[in-house]
Amino acid sequence: MNKKLLIWKWIAQSLQDKVQVTLLYVLESSGSSPGRQGFFMAVNANGDMEGSIGGGIMEHKFVEMAKAKLIENQCSAIRKQVHNKNSGRNNSGMICSGEQTILLYLFKPEDLTTIHPIISTLEKNSHGTLTLSPGAIRFDGSIPQKDFHFTISSEDDWIYQEKIGYKNILTIIGGGHCSLAFSNLMRQMDFYIKVYDIRKNLKTMLENHTAHEKHVLADYKELASLISPGQNHYVVIMTFGYRTDDEALRVLLNKEFRYIGLLGSKTKIEKMFADYRKENINEEFLQRIYSPVGIPIKSQTPEEIAISIAAEIIREKNILY
Repeated sequence: MNKKLLIWKWIAQSLQDKVQVTLLYVLESSGSSPGRQGFFMAVNANGDMEGSIGGGIMEHKFVEMAKAKLIENQCSAIRKQVHNKNSGRNNSGMICSGEQTILLYLFKPEDLTTIHPIISTLEKNSHGTLTLSPGAIRFDGSIPQKDFHFTISSEDDWIYQEKIGYKNILTIIGGGHCSLAFSNLMRQMDFYIKVYDIRKNLKTMLENHTAHEKHVLADYKELASLISPGQNHYVVIMTFGYRTDDEALRVLLNKEFRYIGLLGSKTKIEKMFADYRKENINEEFLQRIYSPVGIPIKSQTPEEIAISIAAEIIREKNILY
């Protein structure tokens, strides 16, 4: 189950059981802070908790704050944390040099009317907008332009908005053993996964229970109308041979993705790209392709190959931090 969905369901169940719950939400983060913007967790009056805002002494301190808010029945507050022991005010006790702004919000029973649509949206793999502001939580089905937006004038005048639902799309072209291992690994992260192949009744496709979508095509030329470009879209080509790799890659020419990678030996890829250059295929597009795909860790097994590709994608995804 999606980790965020699990947290929201746990919050809803606590409220339905008439157990008070405090939400802890990272509204903003910078530098080497342990919990990024959008990380969240909840603590209830029984002392149980679900989720994480980054762990360590900082999270422990905020859990204790949340428990105090439950006892005092306080509504909401935001706290800035500076992870530098020389910072004085707002010092978190950590030395990683980042900063965070964290919300503590005590849920009200009527917030269930907001939480249930969030759960429904996540269950449908759909999208919406979560809005947090002083003393309030709201949700609607509109899709914001940005994944995150936070502005603050004071502790009593701020607004946070987040795109609810999967923020990243991963398209895997090819459904073999490496694809299966890669899909299993990436399902644990914030990616909506689509897998395409042209082989009917392929065992590894049938065994793939972690992809959100699986499609068997007549040929890879169909991908031209199925794969949309975008800065939240990651594509990895790992078909069963040179011809099918070439067919899949050609239909993606001149489409811009956040990441596009091609699995294969260095020799195969050098020949493929040499042929493309003879055809005067856009050199800029070729330079954007991660090939051979994955960080060089001498991967051998499908699982090792999956880890090397996942690491490269995560590095690209988090490059702005």
